[in-house]
Amino acid sequence: MSRRKQILEEQFAAVSDDAEWSPRYNIAPTQFVPVIRRNPTSSIRELSLIRWGLVPSWAQDSSKSAGMINARSETATIKPAFSDALKFRRCLIPADGFYEWQKVGKGKQPYCFEVNRGELFSLAGLWETWNDPTGKALQTCTILTTSPNALTARYCYISNCNSTHRSCP
Repeated sequence: MSRRKQILEEQFAAVSDDAEWSPRYNIAPTQFVPVIRRNPTSSIRELSLIRWGLVPSWAQDSSKSAGMINARSETATIKPAFSDALKFRRCLIPADGFYEWQKVGKGKQPYCFEVNRGELFSLAGLWETWNDPTGKALQTCTILTTSPNALTARYCYISNCNSTHRSCP
């Protein structure tokens, strides 16, 4: 997210108590991302920083969160890690682009996809609160994905996966 906090607050009519953050052009799994969610006790939209990589509330530890950065929309209702969040904890994840990686020889080539030359948009997401053994809360999120469209299909392969695992935001 290469936009400042104030721009997100204005664009999504959201309030935030989080400190200002530095805009970044590439956010990696387990880093904190801005999310927009509705306050459960009011109709106010809140802008929060949450760690990318969902940790289900019932998980023993947070070690597998980097593998839960995406949730396939087609199967999220039947996957235990996502089903409760899909019912009760949805969010928007603001973005001005996203990357897909294509395997090229032994390496990977990143491709950046934008909407209208970098216009702000949002990805559908889910969030969860997980408590570590000391009781400290960690809020995490995942991006809901679906089958790629004609524009992104040739880039949406995860290395070493077959075509049934293709997905894009």
